[in-house]
Amino acid sequence: MSIIPVLSARVVIRKLIRAGFQYAKSHGSHQYYIHPITKRMTSIPVHGGNTIGRNLLKQIINQAGISIERFLKL
Repeated sequence: MSIIPVLSARVVIRKLIRAGFQYAKSHGSHQYYIHPITKRMTSIPVHGGNTIGRNLLKQIINQAGISIERFLKL
């Protein structure tokens, strides 16, 4: 398994969109993305310039149903 990097919310959102996810809604400082085929949904915290840590990024990737290696290549 590869090492999970610390990424900004903007980069994570860009990678999810490349994986086929679409913006669904936002609630406060969180944006929700859904995949139209698999109906999987994940939320991304967008807190200014803060980054998303490794553990939270791993949870987001698992919610999306994507392997870590595939997510990093997007």
